Amino acid sequence: MKSLCLAWILALLLVVPASAQESDALNFLSGLGEFSEIRKMLPSYLKSIAERMLAERQRQIHQLSTLEDVAKRKADFRQRLLSYLGGLPERTPLNARVVGVLEREAYRIEKVVFERQPRFYVTANLYLPKTGRPPYPAILYPLGHERGAKANPVWQQMLGSLASKGFVALAWDPIGQGERVQFYDEDLQESKVGNSTTEHTEVGIQCLLVGDHMARYTIWDGMRALDYLLSRTEVDPTRIGITGNSGGGTHTAYLAALDDRIHVAAPSCYITSWHLMLQTIGPQDAEQVFPFWLQDGFDYPDFLYAFAPKPYLILSAIRDFFPISGARHTYAEAERAYSAMGAKEKLGMFEADDGHGYSKPRRLAAYRWLSRWLKGVEDNEPEREIEPVPAEDLWCTPTGQVSTSRGGETVFSLNKKRWEQLKAKGNLPLEEIRRRVRKMSGFEPTPAPLQVRSYGTIARPDYHIEKLVYDSEPGIMIPALLFVPEQAKSKKPAVLYVDGSGKNAAASDAEQLVKSGFVVLAIDARGCGETKVSTEIDSDEFDRYFGDYNNAMTALLIGKTMVGMRARDITRGIDLLVARSDVDHDQIYGFGKDAGAVPMLYAAVLDERLRKVGLEGMLVSYESVVLTRIHRGVLEDMVPRALQVYDLPDLVAALAPREVWLVNATDPLRHQVGSSRVKGQYARASQAFKLAGAESALRLRDRRPDESMAKTYPEMMGNP
Repeated sequence: MKSLCLAWILALLLVVPASAQESDALNFLSGLGEFSEIRKMLPSYLKSIAERMLAERQRQIHQLSTLEDVAKRKADFRQRLLSYLGGLPERTPLNARVVGVLEREAYRIEKVVFERQPRFYVTANLYLPKTGRPPYPAILYPLGHERGAKANPVWQQMLGSLASKGFVALAWDPIGQGERVQFYDEDLQESKVGNSTTEHTEVGIQCLLVGDHMARYTIWDGMRALDYLLSRTEVDPTRIGITGNSGGGTHTAYLAALDDRIHVAAPSCYITSWHLMLQTIGPQDAEQVFPFWLQDGFDYPDFLYAFAPKPYLILSAIRDFFPISGARHTYAEAERAYSAMGAKEKLGMFEADDGHGYSKPRRLAAYRWLSRWLKGVEDNEPEREIEPVPAEDLWCTPTGQVSTSRGGETVFSLNKKRWEQLKAKGNLPLEEIRRRVRKMSGFEPTPAPLQVRSYGTIARPDYHIEKLVYDSEPGIMIPALLFVPEQAKSKKPAVLYVDGSGKNAAASDAEQLVKSGFVVLAIDARGCGETKVSTEIDSDEFDRYFGDYNNAMTALLIGKTMVGMRARDITRGIDLLVARSDVDHDQIYGFGKDAGAVPMLYAAVLDERLRKVGLEGMLVSYESVVLTRIHRGVLEDMVPRALQVYDLPDLVAALAPREVWLVNATDPLRHQVGSSRVKGQYARASQAFKLAGAESALRLRDRRPDESMAKTYPEMMGNP
């Protein structure tokens, strides 16, 4: 028995190295020193473009020389920011209700519920002083992402202190936090997707598809909270300040930039610079990233220009993950504008040698600043200790969740309604869609000659594999495997194969194709295979839901998309095949699998040299993302505002009369959708093929894991 076990172990030891050798042979860059930094290629490329945009912005800023110049930039910034948001909702009745009161020694806390839109409830706590004479100056207090939302002990400490010092202060639960969890699970008693930032990005991607932004909802929360604050007779409308930390600092910047009713601002642990952000922690959750932001020439100082010359205090932590050097740079830039306006004393910066959070040194600095500009005196009194109350005591709903107590609207439900409004407008002509796809996806063709380098050949029975690298564009190198049959036939059909897991994963299908007489080019499109940024995908929550988040979001900042860039890699691969004397230019086909499918679809729409297209494991539609509460792995396939113009079925329709296979389409959770269900969503595509006289050219099919290419794609395979 022991000898049998030893034999079995030895057999395993013999098998594993062979498999490893096979993988190393196909993923050939790993053994080449010149490509030791290949996994940094994509972020380096994106950051270099971002830096050029930031440098151009600096040139524009240095040309600001008059008050009129600053005023024009302020107006342009506001207009553009509102366009990023998708505009703001209509102002509707707040229907505010005080549902409870807590009495404290120096102040009282009113528990308030209001409707920022009909049946979209906001839970808030209003802190009211018991001393002094109203009307009081008031502080709008947007919250950060810390646990507990409005019940967080630090927030209670500061809100109670403000009330004790004679300010009315209003805090509300942000979307995805406190009593307003958007994906609340009664069994888990928390969000289904984990952190609030994950919630923000789940709904944020859905918002981007219809042309809106997650911040449209969070900013409107703040504006309606200010509406409520100003409705109170205890509040002096001429003395309104705003301050918050982290995500609250973000919304302090947003709201101050957009709402003229705010007179003093003091964001904590947010203001920095995009140059430093891209070099350190990268883009944060969806409410903090606006597509085209860097392309349009904006940076953190623009928030200050939009508020100038009113009093603005930057509160920073030297050891924050929001880089302190960026905050200093922003302060220095904004100081020049404030000085030009004769308001240098109205811009301040306070640094504490600590980490992220609204720490006591920053709180004391905020009290001094707010008192100086809203009361006319600086507050140098010590901060009294505030005893926090349990979260349940601050609840505005019986269960501690709007979803289980009141129901009503969510960001998801309102975003669906936005999509229904768009859909009711009808479809654009396919020719118009083809025209717009190029710009919306950020696709840029390359007229330059293709540079290809060879790294050896692997001999196989009946075919060989050439190991190649080609330059898709400056800074982007695409590793590829070219499978070439050993046939005398001079001109062969070719397939350009893109598997989201990389060229190594394409080997099995590629072998079936090459043995049938095809030349097969399998590539690692940027961010895939050997060019994938991280080998530890799924290591954290954001990875599991959003894939290559940092690069996808950085691309959006500079006006690009992952699908548009990968489509460019594919079209350059077509250039490679066209340049070969053994390839029949009239028989070049495209095959995209899983994360390679949507880029292949875009490439086919943009490049008619792909005569047939196979799309396997592709997201069934963008609409399905908007109509499904939770999604996974969608971000890299997403194009902002796509649903204002087209959906994936429209892109398939635009391929008619070329042959198209749609196989094993997936829903937004990446579960397979049967072809019978897909058929309904592709009715317009079917009609387009019928009108083109190619009704049978669109094939919707299912493929089993063990099913051969010849079984699933007989029409493609039978024509070499």
